[in-house]
Amino acid sequence: MSQTPRGSTALIAAVVALGGFLMGFDSAVISGVTSPIKKVFSLTPGELGTVVACLTLSATLAMAIAGPLADRFGRKKVLAVTAILFSASAIWSALATSFISLVAARLIGGFGVGGALIIAPMYIAEVAPSDRRGRLVSFNQLNIVLGFSAAFFSNYFIEKAMPQVEGAAINDAWRWMLAVEAIPALIYLFALFIVPNSPRWLAMKGRREEARSVLAWAGGEDRADAELQEIESNLTAAKTGSRPGIGELLHPRMRFVMIVGLGLGFFQQITGINAIFYYSTTIFELAGSGREASLEQAIYVGLVNVVFTVIAMRLIDRAGRKPLLIVGTTLMAAALITTGMAFKNATFHPEGQRFENAISGLPAPAADALRGMAGETFEDQFAFLDAVNARVEGVADAATIEKVTGSAQDIAKGALRINGLMVLIAIMAYIAGFAISLGPVMWAMFSEIFPARMRGLAISAAGFFNSAISFMVQKLFPVGLSSYGPDMVFFFFGGMAVAALLFSAFVVPETKGKTLEELEAELIGAN
Repeated sequence: MSQTPRGSTALIAAVVALGGFLMGFDSAVISGVTSPIKKVFSLTPGELGTVVACLTLSATLAMAIAGPLADRFGRKKVLAVTAILFSASAIWSALATSFISLVAARLIGGFGVGGALIIAPMYIAEVAPSDRRGRLVSFNQLNIVLGFSAAFFSNYFIEKAMPQVEGAAINDAWRWMLAVEAIPALIYLFALFIVPNSPRWLAMKGRREEARSVLAWAGGEDRADAELQEIESNLTAAKTGSRPGIGELLHPRMRFVMIVGLGLGFFQQITGINAIFYYSTTIFELAGSGREASLEQAIYVGLVNVVFTVIAMRLIDRAGRKPLLIVGTTLMAAALITTGMAFKNATFHPEGQRFENAISGLPAPAADALRGMAGETFEDQFAFLDAVNARVEGVADAATIEKVTGSAQDIAKGALRINGLMVLIAIMAYIAGFAISLGPVMWAMFSEIFPARMRGLAISAAGFFNSAISFMVQKLFPVGLSSYGPDMVFFFFGGMAVAALLFSAFVVPETKGKTLEELEAELIGAN
């Protein structure tokens, strides 16, 4: 295509940020299928964690190479490859016939997630005028949350169209939930044809006139020459050194920006955002909701995410990055601790229809023994499960005992009595806090704080670390629920949110209203 773009920076940013939409959709769609695939493939908590987290594992690997590949081949070409990977993953996941094939399909999607997550905000930051950069980069975060919300809606309506009958064999609704992503992925692939190459990448490759054309279109003729001269001066200065290597990220001049980047990457994930998104239906089922109600509540979470991300987009270039971080992490900490308290105050009553549904699939001797617990009350999940095991061990054989152990979480959910409304409100408040702080601000700052010569490598390193923490949280979340209980898991996330608040208040710098070159001189040149 011609390198003389037509349209607006907002339109181009919106198109490129569709990669974020696919990333959000691919990530959130799994929340609607965790219960069915656990039963279809007889997954343990650890295996379920693997299915959910494996996408992040390959995304982590993709982040390690996405920046350098984008520097070599261009941001646009890498984004086109991600669209193809999203399509292939969606179709393969829907057709999976085993635990291994489902993991393999999600690994393919993870490579698309990693590439889109790193390159889309990098591209937008490089094409956007400095006075609108924060808002336009936030398009990517907005599209991520729109993707999350779209997945929640899609899961809910597919479930409504193909409801699961209690006690019947698992139907194919979960396969359709996974397959539908192929549609927006193909739309993204074709939409990328209207996108120009990044002006900074064009200048890096010596394509000066094309770079100037993009800059003139994005910021006006009056600013194009000055911006191009500034970019070229920066690149010329960078060429006096050797090719950037991973060791340079450890140089004392890079120390502060790496601490900020890695710190934001760590706190964005260790506060539990992807555990809550990816296991949202599991959390709401733990809080007493049925499957359809849990899918509906996930929609509320998605809508809150969209609304507060839009609010953040309007405020990020006005209020600044740091104030949003402080307000948002404060709200996150309060909401997570409240959720932990709700689960801590829950009780277990082994009776009623929900409990009967939970034990209906067990062999008769075990189910009858558990029905004999009616009228008892337990203040703690582990005390309840110990009582369950004691009842079953006296009447059942080893195979039955093993089946009861494998169904322990479902049995506990059936007996749980909790303030579900408090959990729902607290989770929505947490999402609101995240959506105005660590969600959009981290990616905006990734695109701003690193020097031009090192930007691709540094963003890949910070993204790699962020994704590695995400993988750990997703993988261990089901294990944490079964080993420590939901109350302790949410208290841990709440403690991490308090630490994120302190980091934001005392370490993170303000970057609003400054060009990338000004930030480089301030954050790197002064060190």
